[in-house]
Amino acid sequence: MDFRQALKEKKKIVIKIGTSTITYPETGNINLDKLEKFVRILINLRNKGKEVIVVSSGAVGIGRNVLGYTSRPKEKDVRQACAAVGQGRLMMMYEKLFAEYSQLTAQVLLTKESITNEACAANARNTFDRLAAMHVVPIVNENDAISVDEELYGNFGDNDTMAAHVASLVGADLLILMSDIEGLYTDDPKQNPCARFVHTVGRIDSELERMGKGAGTSMGTGGMATKIEAAKIATDAGADMVIANGDNIYTINDIMAGKKIGTLFLSRDSGYTGGNELAPEREQYRRQAKRMKKEATRKEAVRRDVSEKNRSDRVSSDKSKSTRQTEWGGQYYGLRAGNW
Repeated sequence: MDFRQALKEKKKIVIKIGTSTITYPETGNINLDKLEKFVRILINLRNKGKEVIVVSSGAVGIGRNVLGYTSRPKEKDVRQACAAVGQGRLMMMYEKLFAEYSQLTAQVLLTKESITNEACAANARNTFDRLAAMHVVPIVNENDAISVDEELYGNFGDNDTMAAHVASLVGADLLILMSDIEGLYTDDPKQNPCARFVHTVGRIDSELERMGKGAGTSMGTGGMATKIEAAKIATDAGADMVIANGDNIYTINDIMAGKKIGTLFLSRDSGYTGGNELAPEREQYRRQAKRMKKEATRKEAVRRDVSEKNRSDRVSSDKSKSTRQTEWGGQYYGLRAGNW
């Protein structure tokens, strides 16, 4: 079975878009051009009959920039204040862009209690179901302004994990995480040039979890470790998950077209029994090819030098022979002429 082609048939899709995807890294301001393209992609998925739920990062990043902070604040109350300021601005932009296509949106702010408490989870699920019946696109984020690290419930910590919980809550069959990385590697490719890209993950084991690294940018909070944790939640709930680079927002279309983009984590219900699919050791092959080419060039240079030397020796030998013959002939002629 071609699991990539099967993505075309997914009906209920949760798409998480990271802070680094929708903001300019130099300023932290919203990239309106990319956000508009993202909304247009979502509308087109709706036109195809797909149900889409957006988990959007960016509230804290936008708020901190508006309030004059150059880096992510360490104080919880400052982060919550940034979230309160940024969330309103973020939703205003979403509503304006969706309204251009006559599409209604709804803001859904969740806490960990919304997922882990049975009564709250039932209410949240009913809300999502009713919004879907009304053809409204939910824009989901954690309620950072009031979220706390309670011992009973805790918090999501990052939107990758929250998106996975949302996918599990609504019974989605596909979760797409748009981030600042291409997908999963066997090691950090910035540190290890021999790291291999992982195209497909059939089973998440301890070795795969060791591949997780820290957060990729100062704007966001989630690194590869959180994405692997999100994959465990989503795949256990029966949803496939794809990690892809959000630098080109149209990558979403490629994923939905069944192209081999990003890392695909297959759900436990997929029936896949094979191992993880890794890309070839391209860097190793490239270095080997470079060495072979260099050696071939060296051998060709040596061959040319030897050939040139042999040709030069032959020319010198021919000239020497011709000179000797000329001198001998002249002496012979002179001798005969003297005798006459």
